[in-house]
Amino acid sequence: MNRAFLLLCASCLLSFALTSCVHNGEDDFSPTPYYFDLPAYFPTNYNIPDDNPMTVEGVELGRYLFYDGRLSGRTNEDSWMSCATCHRQESYFDAGVDHPLFEGGFTHGITGIPTSHVTMSLVNLVFNHNGYLWNGAIHESNADAAKRRIEDLVWMGITAPYEMNSDTNTVKALIQSIDIYPPMFEAAFGTPEVTAERMGKAIAQFIRSIVSYNSKFDRYFRGEEMLTEQELYGYELFTTEEGGDCFHCHGSAYSPLFTTNLFYNNGKDSLFTGEYEDFRDRYHITYKESDRGAYRTPSLRNVTMTGPYMHDGRFSSLDDVLDFYNFHVILTPYTDVLMHHAVNGGTQLTPNELAALKSFLLTLTDTTIISDPKYSNPHL
Repeated sequence: MNRAFLLLCASCLLSFALTSCVHNGEDDFSPTPYYFDLPAYFPTNYNIPDDNPMTVEGVELGRYLFYDGRLSGRTNEDSWMSCATCHRQESYFDAGVDHPLFEGGFTHGITGIPTSHVTMSLVNLVFNHNGYLWNGAIHESNADAAKRRIEDLVWMGITAPYEMNSDTNTVKALIQSIDIYPPMFEAAFGTPEVTAERMGKAIAQFIRSIVSYNSKFDRYFRGEEMLTEQELYGYELFTTEEGGDCFHCHGSAYSPLFTTNLFYNNGKDSLFTGEYEDFRDRYHITYKESDRGAYRTPSLRNVTMTGPYMHDGRFSSLDDVLDFYNFHVILTPYTDVLMHHAVNGGTQLTPNELAALKSFLLTLTDTTIISDPKYSNPHL
């Protein structure tokens, strides 16, 4: 073997060795992909941005931040506020009517300024492609690039005066100073640097990981459990126009989400200006006349835990809601055409039919999610 060839090989090996020893921490960054383990009948079209793929490390960091009251930028524990302050696991990540800090589920920020609407559950948002909040203000098609994704809701929650009333610079400096976080940020994003963008991404990953799929009705659908005769009759009423006529807005036949995630005027009111304008209906996003008084249809999964009901919390119990749809729907030029029974003031179901419909709705309760440790507070 000639000498020139040996020298060339040695030079290449040396160059490779030197290159291998010099690297940026992010070059070797390889977090663990996060996979959903869901029943086959669930959607697989996840709403996950290309620049924020879900990872095991990112979801875990997001869980820690979601429950950390210092996300409000305060060091005094009495002034802490976190995402979990209003979105409690025991209430299906809603506030709940029995919230110890907020009367009747009506939330307010550190300043005492109330939110303009009641909270919505954070469960199954990974399947939602139709925007977030009651009026869909956070949407992929929004012209404002800062109001398009779950990630954007995080910094809005930090800065909004009716929520944490802080600023991202204060919060990121505080989180950076806490020993546990720089290594977690490095595991999730490649370097230990804390940024507002990374905080938003991590919390959004955790929120997207929160899924519900183990109610009694799920087990029935999977052939693992039977429904009672009354529950089956309630299901029939749920899915027929001549019955409860619920399925148009909450999913036809079997929709595992129990919502279309679309916006409807369901006949609650006859006026959509003045006091109602403060609730910012869908009209205030689209400026289409047909959207006056329209709000998102929330999922009926764990509906027993997500009161008070409607965007303004006007109904405190599920019975109140059923009574409204049965007898008190108002027909206006803006009432959605899918509200087929509005001309009669409601569905006019008999007491036995109402009881059956309610019994079916109770089968949508998933008690596993409210105690699942992978969604729980890691700081306890």
